[in-house]
Amino acid sequence: MKLRKTSWAWLAGGIILALTGCDAQQSAMHVSAAHEPSANVQPVTSDIINGKGKKIGTATFTQLAKGVQMDVSASGLKKGLHGIHIHEMGKCEAPDFKSAGGHFNPTSKEHGFNNPNGEHAGDLANLVVGSNGKGEVQFVNTAVTLRKGEPNSLFKDGGTSLVIHADPDDMHTNPAGNSGDRIGCAVIK
Repeated sequence: MKLRKTSWAWLAGGIILALTGCDAQQSAMHVSAAHEPSANVQPVTSDIINGKGKKIGTATFTQLAKGVQMDVSASGLKKGLHGIHIHEMGKCEAPDFKSAGGHFNPTSKEHGFNNPNGEHAGDLANLVVGSNGKGEVQFVNTAVTLRKGEPNSLFKDGGTSLVIHADPDDMHTNPAGNSGDRIGCAVIK
């Protein structure tokens, strides 16, 4: 019986590590489904495309009482951790997605949860991709909103975008945590 309890404890710990990207993340990000959506702002779902313009997943953005819940599902990616961020421009021009600009940063902070001068409003925890090439994650970012007209709105003029990177985000290096090439992009409008 003692062995069985230990096995469940290891399994639960492994699930928690997978959901958090194996890092303790900043206080603005929570993996949680316990928040109620705001009735004033309709959720938005965007397709995530790869560098060839092919759909590889979806991202849904839901306004909460405080912050935005982001549900991301992607496939066709290499196994491991991938940096994922909100970028300042609502453009996803393949193949390199440089049209998305830099990270969404309306408060002029530096990059990363572990940066004493950070973090960007667009910084998110790493996306964990399994051996099947699929990754699913839910973030709640209290530094942004979907309410139009606010300085931290993802629906600013021209919109914003969600970008998936080839490598993990180290959570402190400017400007993007050494997270490598941009391999997936979704417009947020």
